[in-house]
This record gives sequence, structure tokens and C-alpha cells, in this order.
Amino acid sequence: MSDSPEKTVHVQYFAVLREERGRGEETVRTRARTARELYGELQRQYQFKLSDDLLRVAINEQFSDWQARLDSGDRVVFLPPVSGG
Repeated sequence: MSDSPEKTVHVQYFAVLREERGRGEETVRTRARTARELYGELQRQYQFKLSDDLLRVAINEQFSDWQARLDSGDRVVFLPPVSGG
């Protein structure tokens, strides 16, 4: 990951991730190349309990593949499963 240039991305959290992070959104500087790498970075930093296989990811308001490349300025949303009625 270190060979990737640093970029700034805007991240939004919902449901349990929002609770674990203590906020709904933030702007982060990262060298992550993909959404999966970014989530792994954030998961280690904030101790998120959910693994990425339980989440969906959207980049720039479109559901995306976890291997989609990130660019500076992207808006990334991590969507955990929701329950309720």
C-alpha cells in the first residue's frame, strides 16, 4: 500500500459503524488503493467489529465492488446490515 499516493476521501458510516466510530462522517487521508483496503485501515484504527463480507460499499453514490479503485475526492459509504421492522 505504501507505493500508492496519498489521497483524501470522504467516508460516511451508518448504523453500528456510526455507533462504533462515534460520528457519521469524516474526511480521511489514506494510501488505500481500494475500498477493501480503506475499510481494513479504518477497522484497525477504530476497532470495527464487522468484517467487510457483512457490509456493502458505495463509492460516489453507486454500489461498488470492494476492489474498485479509490481516487482523491471520492465519497465512500460503508453500509452494514440493518434490522428492525
